[in-house]
Amino acid sequence: MEKTNGESSFSIELKAKEYIKTINLTNGTSESVLVEGTIGQLQYAQFVEGIMLEVVGKKGTLRIDLSPEQIKNQNRLEVKKQ
Repeated sequence: MEKTNGESSFSIELKAKEYIKTINLTNGTSESVLVEGTIGQLQYAQFVEGIMLEVVGKKGTLRIDLSPEQIKNQNRLEVKKQ
């Protein structure tokens, strides 16, 4: 995964299709995309090479270009409250 224009990319790797709950490419009239599923019970989470957060579960792995510094500096970003 490579950052472009300051954006963070992600990947989801699942061990079986059955772990996908939802993939919705047309969410009403908007252009949004929804991907839901499970990576199973958490095995570990780590930063790989200091530039990627990797969350590994029994059923899959989630990776996102996110460094520890970005997490520490999140108070500088606007956080929307739900």
